[in-house]
Amino acid sequence: MYSHGSESLIKQAREIQEPELQKFYSRLVKLLQTKDLSHEAVDSLQRLHVILFATKFTRRLTSELQRRLLSLLSAPTELIQVLCSAVLRETLPLSGQELSYNQENISQLNSHVAALLLSRAGSRTELSSFCAQLLRSLECRQSEGPSHMFMHILPVLNAILTQSPECLTEDHVTLLSKKLVDWLRYASITQGGGASVGGFFTGPRSRQPVPIAELDGTVSGDFFTVLCVGQGFTEDQWMNVYSFSMLRNWLLTYHFVSTGIATADTDDRSEVDGSVVSMVSATSSSSRLLPPKERLREKAFQYCQRLIEQSDRKTHRRIDTELQKVCLVEAVCILDCVCVQDASLVYRTFPCIKALFGRLSSDLSFARVLLPIAQFYLNHGEMAAVDCESVWKLVFGRFPAELFNDPFLAHELLRFLRLNLESLQLRVPQFTRSFPNLLKFLAWNSPAVVSDFVDLLPSLVTAGTAVELLHTLLDLPCLSATLVLQHRSVCLPISDAGGRSLISLDAFRSPAFRGLFLFLLREESGSGDTIDRLSTLHERLAEAADWPRVVQCAKTVPVLLHIFFNTVVTVADQKLLAHLILVMLERSSLLLNVPTYVRDVHRVFSCHLLRLCKQQPSLVVDQSHELLEFAGATANVYSKEEMYTHVVWVLGEYLSVSCDSRCSVRLITSCFETLEAVLFEITSSTQPSGSLHPAPRVITTLMSALAKLASRSHDLIPRVSLFLSKLRSVTRNGPVAWCSDEDDLVAIVTRGEELWSLLKTPGVAQSVLSPSAHVNTPQWHRDANVSMPLQMRALTSLTQSQTA
Repeated sequence: MYSHGSESLIKQAREIQEPELQKFYSRLVKLLQTKDLSHEAVDSLQRLHVILFATKFTRRLTSELQRRLLSLLSAPTELIQVLCSAVLRETLPLSGQELSYNQENISQLNSHVAALLLSRAGSRTELSSFCAQLLRSLECRQSEGPSHMFMHILPVLNAILTQSPECLTEDHVTLLSKKLVDWLRYASITQGGGASVGGFFTGPRSRQPVPIAELDGTVSGDFFTVLCVGQGFTEDQWMNVYSFSMLRNWLLTYHFVSTGIATADTDDRSEVDGSVVSMVSATSSSSRLLPPKERLREKAFQYCQRLIEQSDRKTHRRIDTELQKVCLVEAVCILDCVCVQDASLVYRTFPCIKALFGRLSSDLSFARVLLPIAQFYLNHGEMAAVDCESVWKLVFGRFPAELFNDPFLAHELLRFLRLNLESLQLRVPQFTRSFPNLLKFLAWNSPAVVSDFVDLLPSLVTAGTAVELLHTLLDLPCLSATLVLQHRSVCLPISDAGGRSLISLDAFRSPAFRGLFLFLLREESGSGDTIDRLSTLHERLAEAADWPRVVQCAKTVPVLLHIFFNTVVTVADQKLLAHLILVMLERSSLLLNVPTYVRDVHRVFSCHLLRLCKQQPSLVVDQSHELLEFAGATANVYSKEEMYTHVVWVLGEYLSVSCDSRCSVRLITSCFETLEAVLFEITSSTQPSGSLHPAPRVITTLMSALAKLASRSHDLIPRVSLFLSKLRSVTRNGPVAWCSDEDDLVAIVTRGEELWSLLKTPGVAQSVLSPSAHVNTPQWHRDANVSMPLQMRALTSLTQSQTA
């Protein structure tokens, strides 16, 4: 975890003795008493922090050193502030007299002092008292305190609000809401510092105030906002910026405050001291009569309306354009927040939001602004009775299709979906139909977004989308390769080291294969579950199997398949489950050959095939033809060992009258003959040398399945017994061609002898190999009335006598 040098330093810090530490404290106090701290003092502070951090217990500094460190929290050098704050946070809590916040030391407040104060607040009462002191300091006029005082208080209050909103009281809310109204709506409209208008020799007396400007350079004719510019800014303008930055957090959390006696709203300075008549709020002069919370919402509404108007101005610098986008995001989110709290504002807000959407929807560079607009439509579109179709076409259509390679948009969009899952499922039918498009984010950048899709996938699984969604998940590596080809065919030429064009790129550009790639790139479901020429597509994408993006994508598919099957059993009927079994059998041989991908998918299929058949045993009869066709293909023994083993086990376990009354003797016999032929073929002594050997588990599973089927149709018992007896006699003659490992051969023979012994007594064999339902319940071994213990003793006696 640590480098060798770091471990050595930590070890030295832990082994330092108390006398040596006290000497170090004394030397450090002397170093800190000089006016200009030397490099030695900085190094000593860093060493002290390592010593305090490395020890398991908290140390106590000397009082003199503590006082000196406290005084340096307001040092002009930020490095010293950081080191002193870090050291003090590693020590035992200080007494209230050593570090407190009051009007006398208000000038010392900065972010590092605040961090220390917050870390020392041991209870909600202390934190609430600290808040009260901060808020009281806000009540003093700006001329009574240092210029930076208020700019440090608001971030501290915002941190407290985020971590512990319940420590605020109703009085605190009233006071801070009033101050936010003042700063947001009534900041100065002239530039800070003034500007000279009389030439080079003009004196200070002739410096005139210059009005603030808009981003396009014109003089501002309305109140100050974060999108106003100037050569300098006054303190109340800086407070305007700070207030806007914490406004949404304040609106979202101030209703968690403790109930208290609210102060009367009699001292309202929001309408005096140089107020500016707003063009936006000319019709809302009655807002001064509202309670503080409602008035703050009204002023927040006006402020955001003004920002939206300012964002339409032409900027001269790219950084100002980005600032417009960021402010638009925040403005729309704040408007959404105030409309959630006051529904009457919805009708006043929607015309502005609708116009903003119409202005930005054609420009995908504003995609991150359009997402909050989509959130507004989702929250309030139904109430305002507006058509949201164009919004959802953009969010679920163009965004994933054209911006799948934008990691920031992917994060924001998927977060939007996760936070609004329930509403989207109820109100937006495009959501569940758009999974082919949404999965492009996963195909392009799987590691970063897989956790999002773990949450989203269950909501995309419905009875109507299940089959197509399963095919789409299995084709995710192909989609990943296709997106790489699409992206690079536009941006960069793709060629191998020899300069030859890649087969996959030629296929992507070829009209003959264009339909295959267009299906993978479709934006909505419903055009078909899959394509007919999957094997052709896999051949054309074979060289993409080792592309890093494709390999990463393939690793996420088994995880999503587990989630898919766990969800689909809760929404599917028996007909759909039967169809899914058919898809598993078909797609087991139609997968892109990415390393370990095919094996992992087969393992998932095997697991859930057992679960589906256990939940609905009649599925085995429904799909008996397809299952027997799969089990009868000898090639599957070698290429799909995991899945083949489970298919055979399912046939032997659930092909029974007790599981489905439609299971006839003819069906059991047909299944028996199919499995018997495969078993004879793979255990044939005439196999060519060098051929693949069947897995021992496949052989024992086949033998067990045959024995189970024979126990249900006694006419088949002689055929099984004949094979098992031949098996024993063949193995006595030495090694066999189909099994090279001696231990495996012994295990196979032992299993065969056990089954042979059982089948000698058909009644016992049927009760053991095909027990009734009540015998399989977890309580059978506790029931004194069942005959299983007697049967087991009889079986033991028979097998022992046979061995003898």
